[in-house]
Amino acid sequence: MKNNKIKIKGSFKRFGALGLACVLSVAIALTIAFALPRDNGVDVSTLPLDFCVPMENATVVKDYDENRLQYNSSLERWDCHLSIDLASEDGAVLAVYDGVVDEIGSDTLNGTYLVISHEGGYKSFYGSLDEVAVKPGQKVKKGQEIAEASDTAGNENKTGKHLHFTMYKDDIEIDPNIYLDLQNK
Repeated sequence: MKNNKIKIKGSFKRFGALGLACVLSVAIALTIAFALPRDNGVDVSTLPLDFCVPMENATVVKDYDENRLQYNSSLERWDCHLSIDLASEDGAVLAVYDGVVDEIGSDTLNGTYLVISHEGGYKSFYGSLDEVAVKPGQKVKKGQEIAEASDTAGNENKTGKHLHFTMYKDDIEIDPNIYLDLQNK
């Protein structure tokens, strides 16, 4: 019995340090992987289009952040926010660039929404809308009023009247801050 305890103790001394080193290596690798910015394969180094802001004189209610959890009081949970929520006094929502209205719809989480396709594989998504002033297939111009902001988004209904704005490049969500001049956040 005593020899078995010595063998186990000896094995732990010999392999325990190796096991501990493996666990620490994996922990360090995961920490580095989550700490570094993600490369989702979208080249955002060049800015081929000159987008305008989707609301004039807007305040950023909740900013885009893919790396930090933010509390969502409507859903009562923490999550990453891959959009920008904007609010303004007049509530007018503007097309950020020339394009074609792809879709207008409504669902529980986004409320009334619309999607506009732009050249170069860009799309803009406008959620939590009320009065939509455009139709699917309609061409729109940069700065054209396309809707009115509201509180129809179920996932952010406690935020109040606002625009939930998302941008895509080649159908991958991207940070709108790269393209929009929101200096007065």
